[in-house]
Amino acid sequence: MSPWIPMSEHAERRRRLMETMAQDSIAILPAAPERTRNRDVLYPFRQDSDFQYLTGFGEPEAVLVLIPGREAGESVLFCRERNPEKEQWDGSITGQDGAIEAFGLDDAFPVNDIDDILPGMIEGRSRVYYPLGRDQAFDARVMDWVKQIRSKVRAGAQPPGEFVALEHLLHDLRLYKSAKEIKVMAEAGRISAEAHCRAMKRARKGGYEYQLEAELIHTFMEHGARNTAYPSIVGSGANACVLHYIENSAPLDEGDLVLIDAGCEVDCYASDITRTFPVSGRFSEPQRAIYEVVLEAQYAAIDAVQPGHHWNMPHEAALEVLTQGLIDLGIIEGPLAEALEKEAYRPFFMHRTGHWLGMDVHDVGDYKVGDAWRVLEPGMVMTVEPGLYIPPDNMDVDPQWRGIGVRIEDDVVVTKEGCKVLTDAAPKNIAEVEALMAE
Repeated sequence: MSPWIPMSEHAERRRRLMETMAQDSIAILPAAPERTRNRDVLYPFRQDSDFQYLTGFGEPEAVLVLIPGREAGESVLFCRERNPEKEQWDGSITGQDGAIEAFGLDDAFPVNDIDDILPGMIEGRSRVYYPLGRDQAFDARVMDWVKQIRSKVRAGAQPPGEFVALEHLLHDLRLYKSAKEIKVMAEAGRISAEAHCRAMKRARKGGYEYQLEAELIHTFMEHGARNTAYPSIVGSGANACVLHYIENSAPLDEGDLVLIDAGCEVDCYASDITRTFPVSGRFSEPQRAIYEVVLEAQYAAIDAVQPGHHWNMPHEAALEVLTQGLIDLGIIEGPLAEALEKEAYRPFFMHRTGHWLGMDVHDVGDYKVGDAWRVLEPGMVMTVEPGLYIPPDNMDVDPQWRGIGVRIEDDVVVTKEGCKVLTDAAPKNIAEVEALMAE
């Protein structure tokens, strides 16, 4: 059971989803499968985000079925039966009674009986909502159930005539976070901010990138966040110019910057923070110059996160500042409008300024509706993460800039009045960073 999201909220999510489904339809959603790491060792289990969103049920070998209008109950869960011998080895199993009592499902059956029971639930429904293509093995089982119904058409069976992507309806619901979701994301952001602070302090001792990663994981665990939201990036020196660098094995040299992109996960909700700081505790003049451009770009982008603005406006705001900054530093040529049109910034800033954030670090939700950028609305949560990366082997720029990589990232929720930064406990202006590292 989640300490953050109550059973009633999961039930409300299922109700809202079923309201958008066709009257004579059925939705089928399997839990995440367990995956083998090597030989007989499994990877730590993490529930499928869609399944977690609708149920809060954290066990594998389960299938959620939603049947609007079913008299015996619209929300049905197939899950493992209680097994004292198995529980002796692997821990407690919720079972069918527990699924109804603790998770508020209307009905529950043993998952081993699904082949006998579910085809009868599908039969007579004209439309099936299902995440086709995500799990090939389960796709094959669903097709077998449909074939089983089709084989009985002469006896009056009515197979479904249409499959619709469940994500089309469900992911639009997930895009808008409730007050409780924002609260748990703020907690994940608080823990992650503290982890970044501890890593900054640890960097003064020198050592290796993985020792800073150890500070992050220690802080996450210490506060009950058992998982990272994604593999932590700890890139020092030129490694900061590699966007998804995760080797984290290089030494920390006194004159280098360190870029850390890391966040924990709390109750399946992600945080995502990037901070860049000097190993020595003091920025050099070239490092300071690049950093101040990126920080100004981030402030401009955050100011553009407003209800009624469209999704791309924060990116456009950041691009203007970054491009003008590159011109002012002599790294590219102006004027600004021409540099933007020619994308002269692109060798040094090659990614978007943000992404949706939620149960997935790159969360679900369309960025465009039709051909138009999506309008920002209260409850949407996004990252704001401009950066500049000057490759060490770029001979077209002054040597003082080469090998400097800077990214600054925060998690931002759209509010009725504007926006709120969930991760501002991690310092980012130069004076605050240097003061923290001097402690």
